[in-house]
Amino acid sequence: MNTQKPWYQQEEFWKDLRLVLFSRERQADAADEVNKIIRLLDPKPEAKILDLCCGIGRHSLEFGRQGYSITAVDRTEKYLDYARKRAKSEGLNINFVCRDMRKFRRKNHFDVILNLFSSFGFFEKEKDDRLVVQNMYQSLKIGGLIIFDLMGKEILARIFEEKDWYYVDDFKVLEERKIVENWSRVESHWTVIKNKNITEHQISLRIYSAVEFSTLLRDAGFKQIKVYGNLDGNPYDHNAKRLVVVGKK
Repeated sequence: MNTQKPWYQQEEFWKDLRLVLFSRERQADAADEVNKIIRLLDPKPEAKILDLCCGIGRHSLEFGRQGYSITAVDRTEKYLDYARKRAKSEGLNINFVCRDMRKFRRKNHFDVILNLFSSFGFFEKEKDDRLVVQNMYQSLKIGGLIIFDLMGKEILARIFEEKDWYYVDDFKVLEERKIVENWSRVESHWTVIKNKNITEHQISLRIYSAVEFSTLLRDAGFKQIKVYGNLDGNPYDHNAKRLVVVGKK
């Protein structure tokens, strides 16, 4: 019997990959990404914002710097500890919560909910994805907005490569990918090398097309759904870089 935890519950994965997932470049990009989200959603200055799957808090911290009321949720306590220290050093009042996104819900509490950087589709069962979206819907106030930033299935089909090497800061990364379950999931094997140290991890993500994801939100109760090709609000077409979906309660 295989008793190994799913990849997203393996603390070693998040520990080993922190500096790869949250490179210096990605952290530096956070301010620009937050400004784009603000232009796209136009939240009021007093808006209460939830950053669901906040990681090390790069977007939460930037929203906090801009004066918004932020709740930041992630299941990895060490990531939250890192974010808490940065928030404290800057005098930012951010509410950090360690919780699995399937279990977090605050009814009618938030004006905006963020789920960024492909932080969706982790789970083996599709019903868990639906549960997350339903919890997010219930956590929004009437008229509240939700925004997802994903790698859309259409984009992945256009740019797909079975393997490639790339560098992230001081790390060399080999990512080997395969499409499984009739284009419903992508599996990736990551080999990360720094100096002579090698770590390997296997991940699996459920992938969605724009229509599939819009249907997921509509089934949860969202009435107004808009789809974009990036955070600038460009069309989701053959030039799209990301699948950005905005829903209104």
